[in-house]
Amino acid sequence: MMAAAWRALVREAWERSVVFTQFICFLNVFSNHVAEVHQCLGPSMLPTFNVSGDILLLEHVSSKFEKVRPGDVVMARSPVNPNLVVCKRVLGLEGDCVTVLPTSSRGHVKQVVVPKGHVWLQGDNAYNSTDSRHYGPVPYALIQGKVFYRIWPPEGWGPVLNQQP
Repeated sequence: MMAAAWRALVREAWERSVVFTQFICFLNVFSNHVAEVHQCLGPSMLPTFNVSGDILLLEHVSSKFEKVRPGDVVMARSPVNPNLVVCKRVLGLEGDCVTVLPTSSRGHVKQVVVPKGHVWLQGDNAYNSTDSRHYGPVPYALIQGKVFYRIWPPEGWGPVLNQQP
């Protein structure tokens, strides 16, 4: 009788661990290939996002199918520090001629043609952003996904719209 109770308890624990493992696998696949929650910190995207960090929903489908357009806000691996994910606006795709604002008030405006397989990323706060003006065009493969919704802070809740530069 005692052995049967232990067997039932072990079977129940096994079944629950299988369900838990399946759920974790689902979450992993979903966050890597469909959508995930991400935080954007720092002044580079002012006034679109707050310095203290907005919580954003990021979808991966657009970047996987190369449906990112100029004006979209994306999260991308930094080309100079792969441990860092940056939040920037796409100003140009491959073949586009981009007007590049200077990094300081004493700089000059110039034109850059984005090379094949790359995008030009720039923060909305042009004078306080480390972006493609510093590290050049970013390989498309470094784009993690497109920001489509802000979920925090509550007063900023809503879709993140494409704003053509």
